[in-house]
Amino acid sequence: MILWSKTYVTIIISILISLLNWNNLYAQNKMKQKDTLKFENKIVPDEIWRETYIALSHYPELKNTPIEFKFKKEIQKSFMQAQPKISGLLKNKNKRSYFVLISEQIEIEDVVFDVKNVPSEVLIGWIGHELGHIMDYRDRSAINMLWFGIKYLTSKKYIQEAERAADTYAVNHGLGKYIIATKDFILNHTHLADTYKARIKRLYLSQEEIMALIDEIDED
Repeated sequence: MILWSKTYVTIIISILISLLNWNNLYAQNKMKQKDTLKFENKIVPDEIWRETYIALSHYPELKNTPIEFKFKKEIQKSFMQAQPKISGLLKNKNKRSYFVLISEQIEIEDVVFDVKNVPSEVLIGWIGHELGHIMDYRDRSAINMLWFGIKYLTSKKYIQEAERAADTYAVNHGLGKYIIATKDFILNHTHLADTYKARIKRLYLSQEEIMALIDEIDED
């Protein structure tokens, strides 16, 4: 019995050592992979570096644009939010830098989502959408950006125009399947209220419109 117990303990210790070695190897390989994916003028949290890299790879125009992806405890009525940094708003539009603010958690109709629990393809779609906003901002003057902010805060119709424009940028840059995944995640989530789903349907491109855009791109 004593011999069996020693053997059993030895086996358990060996398994634990193997698991630790595997985890260390996985972490090292992941860091090596991350080191090979270089960001230009970007600050990206470790938790979302892979999804961010994939989304950014579809926007070569933003390669040299300074963008800081930053977690925030709460963003009102949103999971992510792209905006120019105030310090550079009055600079030449080619020298602006931007934030993509990401809520650590978001509560929608009493359902709490954590960024770590969101499927990867959904996260790529969300980031791709926000990068679409930055594409929209790039061509706007400082005065135009201020006017954009005022209209976005005061006009539901303008919110719709801005959000649909960001979706369109994302789809035109090859992120259509990820945008659809994001829509599916929201619209097919049974715990979300119909009022919230109706808001998403009203403000953003529908799945049918996204598919039509994808078909147009494929034809070209």
